[in-house]
Amino acid sequence: MNYRIFVEKKEGFDLEAKRLKHELIESLGLSNLHNVRLINCYDIFNIDRTELENAKKVIFSEVVTDRVSDTLETKGNKYFAIEFLPGQFDQRADSAMQCLKLLSDKNQNTVVTSGKIIILEGNIDDEQLEKVKKYVINPVEMREKNLADLKVEEGELAESVPIINGFREYSIEKLREFLKLYGLAMTIEDLKFIQEYFKNEEKRDPTETEIKVLDTYWSDHCRHTTFETKIQNIVFPKSKFGESLQEAFNEYITMREDVYKDRITKKNITLMDMATICGKELRKQGKLNDLEISDEINACSVYIDVDVDGQIEKWLLMFKNETHNHPTEIEPFGGASTCLGGAIRDPLSGRSYVYQAIRVTGSGNPLETLSETMSGKLPQKKITTGAAAGYSAYGNQIGLTTGHVAEIYHDGYKAKRMEVGAVVGAVPANWVRREKPEKGDIVILLGGKTGRDGCGGATGSSKEHTDKSLSLCGAEVQKGNAPEERKIQRLFRNPEVTKLIKKCNDFGAGGVSVAIGELAPGLDINLDEVTTKYRGLNGTELAISESQERMAVVVEKKDQHKFIKLAEEENLEAKVVAVVTDSNRLVLNWKGYKIVDLSRAFLDTNGVTQQIDIEVSDVDLENNPFLNVSYEGNTNLEKWYDMLGSLNVASQKGLMERFDSTIGGTTVLMPFGGKYQMTPTELSVQKIPLLKGETNTASAISWGFNPEISSWSQFHGGVYAVVESLAKIVAAGGDYKNIKLSFQEYFQKLGKNPCNWGKPFSALLGTIKMQMGFSIPAIGGKDSMSGTFNEIHVPPTLISFAVAPVKANIIISPEFKKSKNKVYIIKHHRLDNYMPNVDELKENFEYIHENIKNGNIVSAMTVKCGGIAEALSKMSFGNRIGVKLEKTISSLFEKDYGSILVESTQELNYKNALFLGETIDDYKITSDDFIVDMEKAENIWLGKLNSIFPYTIKDKKENYIWTPYEKKEILVCKNKVAKPKVLIPAFPGTNCEYDAARVFEKAGGESNILVFRNITKDFINDSINRFVKELENSQILMLPGGFSSGDEPDGSGKFIATVLTNPYIAEAISKFLEKDGLILGICNGFQALIKSGLLPYGEIGKITENSPTLTFNKIGRHVSQMVTTKVVSNKSPWLHGIEVGSEFEIPVSHGEGRFFANDDVIKTLFTNGQVATQYVDMKGNPTNEFPFNPNGSSYAIEGITSLDGKIFGKMGHSERYGKDIFKNIGGNKNQKIFENGIKYFK
Repeated sequence: MNYRIFVEKKEGFDLEAKRLKHELIESLGLSNLHNVRLINCYDIFNIDRTELENAKKVIFSEVVTDRVSDTLETKGNKYFAIEFLPGQFDQRADSAMQCLKLLSDKNQNTVVTSGKIIILEGNIDDEQLEKVKKYVINPVEMREKNLADLKVEEGELAESVPIINGFREYSIEKLREFLKLYGLAMTIEDLKFIQEYFKNEEKRDPTETEIKVLDTYWSDHCRHTTFETKIQNIVFPKSKFGESLQEAFNEYITMREDVYKDRITKKNITLMDMATICGKELRKQGKLNDLEISDEINACSVYIDVDVDGQIEKWLLMFKNETHNHPTEIEPFGGASTCLGGAIRDPLSGRSYVYQAIRVTGSGNPLETLSETMSGKLPQKKITTGAAAGYSAYGNQIGLTTGHVAEIYHDGYKAKRMEVGAVVGAVPANWVRREKPEKGDIVILLGGKTGRDGCGGATGSSKEHTDKSLSLCGAEVQKGNAPEERKIQRLFRNPEVTKLIKKCNDFGAGGVSVAIGELAPGLDINLDEVTTKYRGLNGTELAISESQERMAVVVEKKDQHKFIKLAEEENLEAKVVAVVTDSNRLVLNWKGYKIVDLSRAFLDTNGVTQQIDIEVSDVDLENNPFLNVSYEGNTNLEKWYDMLGSLNVASQKGLMERFDSTIGGTTVLMPFGGKYQMTPTELSVQKIPLLKGETNTASAISWGFNPEISSWSQFHGGVYAVVESLAKIVAAGGDYKNIKLSFQEYFQKLGKNPCNWGKPFSALLGTIKMQMGFSIPAIGGKDSMSGTFNEIHVPPTLISFAVAPVKANIIISPEFKKSKNKVYIIKHHRLDNYMPNVDELKENFEYIHENIKNGNIVSAMTVKCGGIAEALSKMSFGNRIGVKLEKTISSLFEKDYGSILVESTQELNYKNALFLGETIDDYKITSDDFIVDMEKAENIWLGKLNSIFPYTIKDKKENYIWTPYEKKEILVCKNKVAKPKVLIPAFPGTNCEYDAARVFEKAGGESNILVFRNITKDFINDSINRFVKELENSQILMLPGGFSSGDEPDGSGKFIATVLTNPYIAEAISKFLEKDGLILGICNGFQALIKSGLLPYGEIGKITENSPTLTFNKIGRHVSQMVTTKVVSNKSPWLHGIEVGSEFEIPVSHGEGRFFANDDVIKTLFTNGQVATQYVDMKGNPTNEFPFNPNGSSYAIEGITSLDGKIFGKMGHSERYGKDIFKNIGGNKNQKIFENGIKYFK
């Protein structure tokens, strides 16, 4: 039977509805809107009524927080329903189906679709209703749902692929019509070239698929056709600035002659050549011997030495930056999430484990009102908040530490948003095999299924756009499925797997045609073997779909079955889809037809080589952004406050805290440091991720770019982007000589205008000057050359990403450490032409590095767009330490890039160390002519973007009386074991299993990670049997954190709770507890324990309406930060030996961590000693105040135990502790619950 059910949050839990009400009133001025109701609507097909009733309570709702109904009650109010477009990935429905299959064998063919109903209570007329619909519904991804229908939308049968009859004889006019009709991104010259190829070589007309494949293969996105355009004549301005450009260009020409020698006539001058020449030259000079050389690499890759338990191992460090500007512009959540997914896949395809990310974005003013939004565009606020939600959701789910986030505001990004992610991965070098595919090798497609999402993404992102074209882009946006990509990460973290892989390519732009097509010169691909999300995809769609979370791997035929078996053990689908041939042709077969049959030689031409002349516009050197202070005020004090409230200086704390910054237990610096967690760090530093052992080796990644400088002079913009990225690593303790660079170029659509081309040309010349000056090469990069919307353009953008191996024990953070220390600026003196003095910078960088190593310099921050005043303020915020300036500083607000502010315990006798003053206990910055009230300054800084990214919540403050519970009798284990075994199930979406395994093994246990497989009925049954068997042989069951099945449908921990309620597993757990077994659940694991009944009742299934629950954080977003927790009870073996009242600094990272129960239940928990830990403020008092209580938990409860103490659940990630971790946060971070769990059995 088929059913529709409606699920609505109860009063007090309906936070999303309340936020939407506030947003609609604020954005649309709906003063008569009294309330908004949000109802999740599920259409469920092929399910028995009995199974549905069971699923209502376990899967589709939570008895504590939700109301479920079979009918919709609107009470006469205006309403509408929405749903995803057909073909868009719906994680909520997908997760519901996964849970239903777990619940019962009868549900194997059940289908679920989901929607949402929005009810507007109040005096709302039809015109206002339409306004709300337009505001809520983004037609690129969703549509209005027809509630009169209850049916699965059947996909149409796939149409055959047409042949373009007569194509060889088309006139030029007919070709132009064809180009427009098919919406191709290629040029008319390319199309004419294709016509000649089919006419003269193939002697047949092409198929539609061949045209689409060539359009994709040769797109700017895939083949960098703009960057590969041949540069002919170059005109420099006849000025002092022009002389600087000519000098830099001459250096480039000299390098070309040195690198290419007699091959120079075959090497065109191109933007790509300019971007890569320094690496070639420095390698020739013997300064780049650590570069990994391979024709496979999809990411920058260098060899580094990693110390592992005192022994040096050779590893590969890989990094990559990726953009998703166009997709994020039109569908912010999906575009940004797959930006990160795509960035991860590149180094992942190189077999590295990706563990570190940063995010740099560009937006128009998000504070603009809806009325100021351009026609055809989403509001800037909606884009920026939707993108933040998308990127963070993907990273948080896959388990990737995002340690630094920055958003740049500039009106030019209204043309098209900038969404950039940069990631770092690492792998032991001896795990990696790189070999050329040979005839007979096979290609295996691994991971997700194929749908229409992403069709045309490569070509869409290569075009400029208008308000009309944006309405046609829906299919171009890829949809992310982070739990699926997490499985591939796990698979590739197994050396047994990686050593089977000869070559690998990720599925990004271009889908099968590019991802598989690039693996070997000759390939025979069978599209019938490509698994699909739904029926109806034709051959063209199968060939170019950019559906995510897929990898193509080449293995020897003899290794085929072994590889597929290993993939299946990680709950992954793997199918042979192609064979390597010696034909030098790309052949795609579908339903018995060759729908693509192209010669490799023709494919590899990348189309017609374009040619262009370049003219570089002059720059007014005297009227420049270095000297122009843009902050308003008559006095320095007024300018200081205005600077802190300016968009590009203001706090982005509420944005950064959406991103999990601690997963993996490798975070050396938290994004915000100091006692108050208020001083922002300028980069990300993560330890190399080890499965076992300890290391002091870490990686640092930073960035540099200022749109104001780059808009004035692209040459200087490129120069100072490099300088800024280097300086940030130096300020944290890195050695600049170990840095490698990767660039992100983002410019307007250049067309044929020579002056437009002069912009990226000039920017790259600037980077060449710096690369050679510092002997630091860019070894990778990404270009996006379509930043145009109608007549407006993005600012000329070249971001420099800097990556370096560093020592974790040397790294310092930027917050002032204590009073009576000395504050200096290590001054960089620009040259007369406003270029940096590279020799002086190198000397300064060396001096800073040495003084950080010897302990003299204890904090440092670079000078950026807000000048010295910005740096002083931000360094002050973290510990509320002020500064007494000794003299008046004339250049407080100057963009003094390259200069670094430092705090020293000693007097610094160095020519460029200018003494500014001393740190003081008073929270103020004083000078002869002004006093900055730092409380006021902090509020201005925090407040500017609070309406976009809330950093706090307004709630009536409650302090709770601390009620400790001390138990003298200790629970004694009857069955002692020398080395206790710890069972750690990894469910789809689990991402903390490695962290948990590591800490238990360090504590003396034996960890066993069990992957719970669910993609087939047989896998489910096998997983249940293995779970029961392994639990019988274990002493501890650890349920780690993550986002089980993406925390869907609409609620955390449901997938795990569904597993735990399986009769066989429930019985096994009951027996396990009877025989001394201990259970620990952290974060997602705690949620599962609560929602299964194991907490607080000690047994499965006792949930009632009055049971405790964990629900959405009151602030309405994910929260990642450090908190102080206090031990309330020592009743549990997990807390044995920890003194009641002990406080610990613990990282939290969750969206649903708010512990809620009624007062009577909570009183009982306290009386029984079941409340184990509470969130406390700086005075040690339990409180509901944010950020001390990060989620609004009732009575500040962070963790509880079962009545006997054997089961312990908590939200804080105690497992993420390690040496030199969270260095910018004080306090005791080692809670020792894992040691206690192991000790219990000894």
